[in-house]
Amino acid sequence: MLSEPGKNMQHISPSELHGWLSDESLVPPLLLDVREPWEVALCQIAGSMNIPMQHIPNEQTRLDPDATYVVICHHGVRSYQVAGFLEKQGFEKMVNLDGGVAAWADDVDPQMARY
Repeated sequence: MLSEPGKNMQHISPSELHGWLSDESLVPPLLLDVREPWEVALCQIAGSMNIPMQHIPNEQTRLDPDATYVVICHHGVRSYQVAGFLEKQGFEKMVNLDGGVAAWADDVDPQMARY
């Protein structure tokens, strides 16, 4: 399901994430959306927690270092940076959503608003 290109951070496609979230036999990941509130207001993956990227350093204490997180942004760049930052802080189960919500809308939820 997941590919591991680097140290610990893994990557997942929208269709793989959808399958993971849909499989009741699996423990679902926590979804961390690092976009700005105005972006989240336009569209979001159900069940995601929003902490904008610039707030992560001060808000990371809200996160469980033992949990598996899929980090989400618009196209996958900010989420990659945040996941890498959190890995350096000791979070070992970080997964970047490749293509972000834009790819999710293309591959999983064509009814999702785009921007």
